[in-house]
Amino acid sequence: MSKSKYLVIVESPTKAKTISSILGKDYYVTSSMGHVVDLPARRLSVDVDNDFEPSYKVIKGKEKIINVLKKEAKNKEVIYLATDPDREGEAISWHIQQELLKEKLSKSRSKAKKTASKPRKKKTPVITSDSFRRVVFHEITDDALLEAFQQPSQVNISKVNAQIARRVLDRIVGYSLSPLLWKKIVRGLSAGRVQSVTLKFIVEREKEIKAFTSKTTYGIEAKFKYGDTIVTAKLNKYKGKDIPFDSKEEARNCIEEIKKEKFIVSKILKRNTKRNPPPPHTTSLLQQEAFSKLRFSSQKTMLIAQKLYEGAQIKDKTVGLITYMRTDSFHVSPKAKKEVKEFIVDTYGQEYLPEKEYKYKEKKGAQLAHEAIRPTSVCRYSHDLEPIITADEAKLYNLIWHRFISSFMKEVLYENTKVIIRSDNAEFSAEGRKILFDGFLKVSKKEDEDEEKELNLQNLSENETLTLEDITLSEHTTKPPPHFNDASLVKLLEEKGIGRPSTYAPTIYTLLRRQYMNREKGYFVSTDLGEKVTKLLKEWFSEIMDENFTASIEEKLDKVEEGELQWKQILRDFYPAFKENVDKAMVSVQKEVVFSDKICPQCGAKLVIKWSRKGKFLSCETFPTCRYAESITTDVSCPDCKEGKLIQRRNKKGQFFYGCSKFPECHFTSRKLPEETKSESVGEGYKPSPTHIK
Repeated sequence: MSKSKYLVIVESPTKAKTISSILGKDYYVTSSMGHVVDLPARRLSVDVDNDFEPSYKVIKGKEKIINVLKKEAKNKEVIYLATDPDREGEAISWHIQQELLKEKLSKSRSKAKKTASKPRKKKTPVITSDSFRRVVFHEITDDALLEAFQQPSQVNISKVNAQIARRVLDRIVGYSLSPLLWKKIVRGLSAGRVQSVTLKFIVEREKEIKAFTSKTTYGIEAKFKYGDTIVTAKLNKYKGKDIPFDSKEEARNCIEEIKKEKFIVSKILKRNTKRNPPPPHTTSLLQQEAFSKLRFSSQKTMLIAQKLYEGAQIKDKTVGLITYMRTDSFHVSPKAKKEVKEFIVDTYGQEYLPEKEYKYKEKKGAQLAHEAIRPTSVCRYSHDLEPIITADEAKLYNLIWHRFISSFMKEVLYENTKVIIRSDNAEFSAEGRKILFDGFLKVSKKEDEDEEKELNLQNLSENETLTLEDITLSEHTTKPPPHFNDASLVKLLEEKGIGRPSTYAPTIYTLLRRQYMNREKGYFVSTDLGEKVTKLLKEWFSEIMDENFTASIEEKLDKVEEGELQWKQILRDFYPAFKENVDKAMVSVQKEVVFSDKICPQCGAKLVIKWSRKGKFLSCETFPTCRYAESITTDVSCPDCKEGKLIQRRNKKGQFFYGCSKFPECHFTSRKLPEETKSESVGEGYKPSPTHIK
C-alpha cells in the first residue's frame, strides 16, 4: 500500500505512468486495465422481464485488480477517477466506484451484526461516496491536469446511463440474432446493430459493382501553338453538339474536319477564388486522412493515436503528445488557439493569420465539450520526436500537427484562367490557375492536385491566331463505383450517423474477423457468407438493417446523456416488436442447402456446400452421421508440382490465398489465380445442383 495522500485511477498502465510523472509523490496513480465489470459473456445477462435490468459481474481475471484498488483506496484522503472523457470512460469510473463502495458496505453490515448487542459509537467509514472525485481532461499535460484536479466533479450518471443503454441494447440484438444465424447458416456467426448495417453497405456496393454496365465515350484533345508555347485544350462542342461522342467513327470524322479549320482565341475569362483550410481532425477525419495518405487501417490509426495521447518520455518527464483521439468536435481550447496564432505569426508572418476565425459546421449530436485532435504543443515538431517515438507514430503525429496549424491559417488565393478557342465549327477550352497567395499551403504541403496549373495561358490575348499542332482521340470508359476502403467507409458511417467515434475501428475489425468481408489491396469486398447474413437480416429485420433506425438510436442515446430521456425507455420502445420478429424467424426461416454433383466416397450420399470460418467446403449431407468433408478445389493445376489442384484457403490474418491440394508435400501459394482461369469449381466438371431447403 502506498503512503500517498491521493489515489488516481486510470485505464491503462502507460497513461498511469504519464500522469504519475506530472502529479508528483502525493498522488499514487494506478490503472484498472479497462473495464472491471461487464455483462457475462455466456448468457444474455439482461432481465428482459424485469424492465431490462442488467446483471453486471466482475470480469474474469479482474478480481485481482479490484483487490489491489481496494487496498490502495484505504486511508486515502481522495480517490480520483481519471478515466477517458467519453461514455466508456465514465462507465468505467462509475463501476470502479461501485465496486470499492460495495466492499465497505459489506464489511459495515458484517460488523454491525456482530456488535448489535453492544451499542457503540458509530464510526464514519473510511470510504464513502464523498471520497470520490471525477476528473476530466482532454490532454495529458501539466496545465491540463492541474486545471482538472483543481476543478473535480462527480461521475456523470446520465453519461453512464447512455453507455449502459448502448451496451444492453447491443447485447439484446446480438444475443437474439446470433443464435438465428447459427441455426440457419453456420455456427460461430454474430450480428449487431451497427455492424450489420455497416455490412449491408459493403454488400450493396458489391451488388452495384457486379450489376454495373460500362459505357465508352470518345473525346478529342488538341495542341495549339503560339510562338514557342504549346497549349493543350479539350473539344467542348462541334457544330453545336456537346462532346463526348458515343461513336469512335464519328469522333474520327470530326478530327479530319477539324484539321482543315483555323483557330483563334475567342475569349479569356479570369476570376479569383479562395480556398479555406480544412478543419482540425476529428476521429473520423483522422482515420480518413491516415488511410488516404499513410495507408493506415482505422484500427492501426487508433492504436497509434492512443500511444500519442498517452505520451512519450521527453527529457525527465512523460508527456502526452496529442489531445484525446475519440472526438467528433471541432472545438479548440482558448489557450491552444492563442498558442497556435502566436506560432503562425512568429513562424510565417502576420499576413498568414486570418482576420477572423473559421467557423466549422459541427455535425448533429457532436460532443461539443470535447476538443478536436491536436498536438498538445505546436512548438513540438515531429522531427524532434523521431528519436523517442516510432516511425509510424511520427507519421501520424506529423499529419495531426500539419492539419491543426493549417486550420488556423489564411485561405489560399487563386487566379483561375479559362481560354475559349474557336473555329467555324469547333469550340475548345483550356483551364489553368495560378497561386496569388499560398495561405495554409505554406505549411500543409498539399499534393499535386492543389498546386498551381498555369498551362502556359498567362501570355495569351483575345483574337490571337493559333496553329493546330496535333489532335488526338481520347477514350473514356465509365467505371463502377469503387469498393469501400477505410476512409470512404468511415466517411459514410459518419454521414449516416451510424455509430460514434469509438465504434468505427472496432466495427470494421469485427466484420473482417467474422469473415463477412475481406480486405483486398486496401478495399473491402463482401464474402458469400457476408451476403447470406445480410440477405437473411434484411428479409426478417428490416428495421435493424435500416440506417435511419440505427441513426435514430444514436440520437436517443445522446438524449439519455443529456438527461432528457430515461435509458430503459429506449428498450421498452424497441424490444416487443423485435422479440416477435425473432420468434417468427426462428420458426419460419428455412436453411438453404446447395448440393453439388459429387458423391460422398464414404457413404454414397450427396455432398453439400457449407460455410466455415475458413470459407466454403464440401460436407456429407448426412452429417453428423457421416463426417466426411473435403476442400473446394479449382480447375487450376499447381504450377510447382503439376499434380495437385489449387485450393482457396485463409491465413491467420483472414486473408484469402490459393494453396496446393498436395500440402504439406507441396508448399506452393499464390494470392490469386491466373486471369484466364479464375472461375471456381468443386472438383472436375462441377455443376451445382438445384438449391434445396431444409
